[in-house]
Amino acid sequence: MRTIRGPIANTGRHLLMIKGKTVLAVIPARGGSKGLPGKNIMMLAGKPLIAWTIITAKQSKYIDRLVLSSEDDRIIEVAKDWGCEVPFKRPVDLARDDTLGIEPALHALRLIPGFDFVLLLQPTSPLRIVDDIDNVIEACILADADACVSVTEASKNPFWMYYLSQGNKLKPVMGNKNLVDNRQQLPKAYLLNGAIYLAKTNWLIKSKSFLCEETIAYKMPRDRSIDIDDKLDFLMAEALIGLPNH
Repeated sequence: MRTIRGPIANTGRHLLMIKGKTVLAVIPARGGSKGLPGKNIMMLAGKPLIAWTIITAKQSKYIDRLVLSSEDDRIIEVAKDWGCEVPFKRPVDLARDDTLGIEPALHALRLIPGFDFVLLLQPTSPLRIVDDIDNVIEACILADADACVSVTEASKNPFWMYYLSQGNKLKPVMGNKNLVDNRQQLPKAYLLNGAIYLAKTNWLIKSKSFLCEETIAYKMPRDRSIDIDDKLDFLMAEALIGLPNH
């Protein structure tokens, strides 16, 4: 496998380093999507969906190199048009429906070694801001954590969720011992929002997952946590972008 080398580039604001650590940012964007075909290059409020992530990432003061990982020629061209580096084309066998989300990051690290941290930025999270990205990097490095991922508070608490057993009987997801009548007594629950995944490269290569006992969380508000999977998500993102505070 060919190793791709190149100069570390300042992708946006004045480039800084925390404790001398370097960061490789990877935008994974495959062409296939069952929920919303072609979504990564669909026009969202005047720009292709992927452009929102490229623009935000290029503003980071900590990202040393920003690259795209895609097998799709149309996505590659759009990403290049918006200033994202595309040093390789992802193999088709790593862009299937059943490909694990970690694979684009591991593949990029095999081709572009030498970075202390790898940052995965999914293009389906267009409402994250540069402060979210830089805050994750700061939190992870200053805490000497192996990984940090973005989360948002769940709108529905799992302590009030049920599954249906045989005969359509309600069974609490968290078990009968955890039933709580007062909402104020419930512990807050958080969901992965898919916006930001960061990890030490050597640790990630060994663990093969951003999510382990060592992973810490970075909390984001719900209005910046939309993960576009279908048309409704897309319309919600477009509506939020149109609000004055966005």
